[in-house]
Amino acid sequence: MFCSRGDLVLLPIPFTDLSSKKVRPAIVVGHSTWPDAGLNVPSGIKGQICTIEKTLIKKVVGSLAEKDQLALDDLLRKWLELPRA
Repeated sequence: MFCSRGDLVLLPIPFTDLSSKKVRPAIVVGHSTWPDAGLNVPSGIKGQICTIEKTLIKKVVGSLAEKDQLALDDLLRKWLELPRA
């Protein structure tokens, strides 16, 4: 499945003990207001970054609005301790 930066996708996220997994929303930050993005409840951003295989994506549910993408970019710079561009 093809995804673009800022897309909201649904992924199977494993529990920490790896006993099971639950489908959760995630934001694509690589690869080339929230209800507008396709989520059915207001959501926040959790600072957890990982690489996933494209075949794990269950569905693309929407995309971030421009202001939300800018806010995410600022958070990523902070989490990764990167200078402003």
